[in-house]
Amino acid sequence: MPGGRLTQPERQQIALGLADGLAYAEIARRLDRPTSTVTREVMRNGGPNGYRADLAHRATEHRAHRRRPAAARDPKAPAQAYGRDSEAVRAYEEVFTTVLMGSGMSKMPARILVSLYTSDTGSLGASELAQRLQVSPASVSKAVAFLDSQGLVRRERDERRRERYIVDDDVWYRSTMATARSTAELVATARQGVTVLGPETPAAERLENIARFVDFISESITRAAEQAREVLHTRSAPPQDDAE
Repeated sequence: MPGGRLTQPERQQIALGLADGLAYAEIARRLDRPTSTVTREVMRNGGPNGYRADLAHRATEHRAHRRRPAAARDPKAPAQAYGRDSEAVRAYEEVFTTVLMGSGMSKMPARILVSLYTSDTGSLGASELAQRLQVSPASVSKAVAFLDSQGLVRRERDERRRERYIVDDDVWYRSTMATARSTAELVATARQGVTVLGPETPAAERLENIARFVDFISESITRAAEQAREVLHTRSAPPQDDAE
């Protein structure tokens, strides 16, 4: 399997694969590259709908020229629980972060959320996150404030009054309900525009259609979240042994 940076012909193959509707895994297979490499490449350079090989290549070259020499990493990666492969975990965290960024999240909140999701406790303090991600405490604080506003993390104080950030079984339920509330505000604003622009006008009709559509989606999201909430508290059953 080839290593190193992607070449311009490889980026052109990625662009062609995306245009043909191929999955990242299939594009990676054709290039004999890891799926994570293709995923990161696309997400860093416009996403699946905006990826252009020439722009991606120039952007990568530009980043390479601007990048300062990185401090040498400790060659001995910290030991992972449950006998996990440290490099595999690190690569997975990069892919997970890239996917969250592709959905619209900024890089630092995405990195923090992935760190919390992939920790067995689901709980980390500000100093732990700063050390783990090699960033300043101020960067952690700003990113956590955003995640908290979206209902994606919650805060608690430990026995030493230090703040800890937690993702629990209900985090996605709360986040989904926050999304539903924000869409309800959009519905109200659209309908306010109907009054301002005058009923029966083309612009008002457009806004009313938007309001009805978003209102239906919001109600559907809320109903589905309530019905599926118990899934977040269900533990997966251990795999069954087929042998009798």
